[in-house]
Amino acid sequence: MKYEMVSGLETHIELSTKTKIFCGCRTDFGGEPNTHCCPVCTGQPGTIPVLNRAALEFAIKAGLATHCKINNVTHMDRKNYVYPDLPKAYQISQYDEPICEHGYIQLDSGKRIGITRIHIEEDAGKLVHERGVTYIDYNRGGVPLIEIVSEPDISSPEEAKEYVEKLQLIMRHIGVSDCKMQEGSLRCDVNISVRPVGSEKLGTRTEIKNMNSLTFIVRAMRYEFSRQVELLGRGEEIVQETLRFSESTGETSSMRGKEDAQDYRYFPEPDILTVYVSDEEIEKLRAQLPELPTDKKRRYMDDYGLSDADAENISRYLKVSRFYDKAISLGGSPKQAANLLLGTIYRTLETEEDKEKFEVNLSAENFAELLGLLEQGKINGGIAKKALLIMLETGKSPAEVIDPADMGAFSDSDLESVCRRAVEQNAKAVADYLSGKEQAIKALYGFVMKASRGKADISKAEKIIKSIIGR
Repeated sequence: MKYEMVSGLETHIELSTKTKIFCGCRTDFGGEPNTHCCPVCTGQPGTIPVLNRAALEFAIKAGLATHCKINNVTHMDRKNYVYPDLPKAYQISQYDEPICEHGYIQLDSGKRIGITRIHIEEDAGKLVHERGVTYIDYNRGGVPLIEIVSEPDISSPEEAKEYVEKLQLIMRHIGVSDCKMQEGSLRCDVNISVRPVGSEKLGTRTEIKNMNSLTFIVRAMRYEFSRQVELLGRGEEIVQETLRFSESTGETSSMRGKEDAQDYRYFPEPDILTVYVSDEEIEKLRAQLPELPTDKKRRYMDDYGLSDADAENISRYLKVSRFYDKAISLGGSPKQAANLLLGTIYRTLETEEDKEKFEVNLSAENFAELLGLLEQGKINGGIAKKALLIMLETGKSPAEVIDPADMGAFSDSDLESVCRRAVEQNAKAVADYLSGKEQAIKALYGFVMKASRGKADISKAEKIIKSIIGR
């Protein structure tokens, strides 16, 4: 019997507010253990939580950016469970009235992954296991989270990976989170079940907890799918349980039985009032949203004629796309800008994080000026690339780094004259090329570039030289 995967993700995203969700403690990553906490976020007797307005607004922006309905009335609930990283023995979260519901993320295939809900809650502390001893760091406790719960619409590990990547892009673009999985500001719980192909009935699901790597999400889902199919093939039942994934073995193993909502004994949080969000406030927050990555990519393709890959590689980084847009607004050629950005500037940015930060020693104004010189034919592509590398290193303008002797157009008649000289003065290279040695023609190109001081258009020179020698 053939089986298919049915999966849904619970994605926890730490919000980039300056202070925690119910107190004034800092939220920045790192710091000495237990230095970013206070009586409120460690649940000391007599303390009263106060809801952080910015956390609520960030959650609403996240909902608007993922096509959710924003509920005008929402409240906080207590989710009761005992674990060392939760000193109150309950988590303040949301249950029956979340702030956002019924949205979606659209994949490149056109398939929509439904979003059941987005709710806000507090993060727990962190357990550190060293030398057989467990330490507790409460710095992370009380950091505001949103939990984005998807519908069971995901059918493969690849779809899950794309879904999470698109969530990352959106949340970074709207400024609600840095979504750094390596720092734990984006974590996923993966719910997975299998069923016979064509069946509408959902199978028994398992949950793989706290996945903080796209690679490991894919590996864990592949393993768990195979494990469940193998069990059913032997006539055994799937047990509903919570699993952990071992990065070293690539296997899942049981942590505990899977809890249901009733196990947490949810009830309304008595210390925090019900929140009312007006339609006017919602629309005000909607107006603050920037252009989303998918819309930006489509604009680059439709308005500027960029390829799918080029548009994707620019639109996925917020600071890069802002730099690109500003250079275009100052008169730069969209295609030339994309070519130099992706081909020259990106070579100086080694990692994804480098591109996210985009801390380059180059202003959009100087970049636009360089593009203008290229567009006007005053410099060619080779000179533009060399100048751009110097500009990136020094922060100087094109006028400061380009030799005046290299400026000015190299006319078509001048180019043809130089190409004829190249053929006449490199008879052996021509003969070698005509005898089948393809590389020999490069000597002629080198002659042209040297004679023109690098100003010749090499693509034009190639056509002229091949025409002269009859190839």
